[in-house]
Amino acid sequence: MKDGNRDAFVHGMTAAMSGGGVFVPAVLLRSHRAIGLTDTDTMLLIHIAAFKQAENVEFPTLEQLGERMGLSAKVVGQHVQRLMKEGFLAIDEYIDPVSGIQSETYNWNGWIVKAAEWVTEHPVRGGSTVQESESRERSFAPPAPTPTPDINLFSLFEQEFGRPLSPMELETISGWLDADRYPEELVRFALKEAVFAGKLHFRYIDRILLEWSRNRVTNSEEARAHANRFRSGSNRKS
Repeated sequence: MKDGNRDAFVHGMTAAMSGGGVFVPAVLLRSHRAIGLTDTDTMLLIHIAAFKQAENVEFPTLEQLGERMGLSAKVVGQHVQRLMKEGFLAIDEYIDPVSGIQSETYNWNGWIVKAAEWVTEHPVRGGSTVQESESRERSFAPPAPTPTPDINLFSLFEQEFGRPLSPMELETISGWLDADRYPEELVRFALKEAVFAGKLHFRYIDRILLEWSRNRVTNSEEARAHANRFRSGSNRKS
């Protein structure tokens, strides 16, 4: 290669690599299917890491992630919700020490922990795990997909709100189902009550669910009866 061409090549490569990068340990890629991640899940996690490490974007939007991956924001949101439910991804809140502004950031430590746990159970031999070495001639069968919450519930919220849900909103719905143990039919009915009251926001829906919980409401029929009693009482007072 001539000196002029060589200098141009080196300059071009230097410019390309100085644009930032993302470090992905090989074990994260080697273990991703075994720990329950699809190829799309893995690429989504890598893109989230790339936004932070290469571009200093702590909390990329679903639209930004979807543009990088060629997916709709809705589909990306569904993947993000599943990753959070399964413990691969979390959303942390932090306060900027200079501006005092509270912000969110993605945290993928769960992915790293799950991969590390997998490594401890699958020691490496000659560059491959023992399990991989013993089954080298057999085709790899990915694990059965992990059950996820009824996507129709999230679609119902998006339909009523008229927009894709944010990761925080997806996490809120998952929290109602998983942490608070509200039956899905109650969450659906609370959404309907919020629409009926013209107060379509998550805090109002959360207050409805909390009120029902305090009154030992466990299903939509009891919720309907409670709502009717509340409205009747309000009408009498007026």
